[in-house]
Amino acid sequence: MKKIITCLTISASFLLLFSCNESNKLTEVVEVPLPTKEEKITIGSPDEVKAEPGSFGLLKLPFSYDALAPEIRSLTLETHYSKHYVSYTNNLNKEIASTEFENMPIEDILKKLDLNNAKLRQNAGGYYNHTMYFNLLTPKEQTPQDTLAGSINKEFGSFNNLTNQFKGQATKQFGSGWVWLVVDKLGKLQVTTTENQDNPLMRNALVPGTPILGIDLWEHAYYLDYQNRKGSYIDAFYKHINWEKVNENYIEALKKVRKV
Repeated sequence: MKKIITCLTISASFLLLFSCNESNKLTEVVEVPLPTKEEKITIGSPDEVKAEPGSFGLLKLPFSYDALAPEIRSLTLETHYSKHYVSYTNNLNKEIASTEFENMPIEDILKKLDLNNAKLRQNAGGYYNHTMYFNLLTPKEQTPQDTLAGSINKEFGSFNNLTNQFKGQATKQFGSGWVWLVVDKLGKLQVTTTENQDNPLMRNALVPGTPILGIDLWEHAYYLDYQNRKGSYIDAFYKHINWEKVNENYIEALKKVRKV
């Protein structure tokens, strides 16, 4: 079912550009012209969103676009899911068509790709990262349970300590990137960051490992709701983490390094 909301037009909605700073990082620049008039915007359903045919498809969003409101509103979620996630998916499929990567699991692509191949690196990372992001959102606030809860208490001292470390890293992250909770090669939980659409599966990772939780810090994930108040977005995201799914990811990641 389509929903119609009334908002102020920002020319052609909002414009996302990319620029390079002195450290050669990709930084998302959001240009927002002054509103000119009121306009009705139609918000559809995630079920209506389709990627072009290819090796990889979209994760089905298990709730409506307004399910995370007011923390993450429908226009933000719809734009993020149906525009950005779809673009990464389509572009990845185009990049790997008729190559050695065409029938390879995404995790293997990320581990083996040439980091100098900017298009494949950006789109493979963007696809994997966004698939995890949307798979870890839930309308209902949760806290860690079971195996994950015990490991968090053991390795961070408390869930509150993990929260402070995760949010602190996200707040300090400069420019576009991600913050992750990963299981490292020794089976330990660590918080780490990556730039742009990189992730800890890639060969350049500061902390190599298997991601089990990640927050998108590109401005397209929060600008419509929070503008420059990134900290408010980080708090909003944290309220909607599906810790049951994180626990499932944790168990699977442990199987790769040791028996559970």
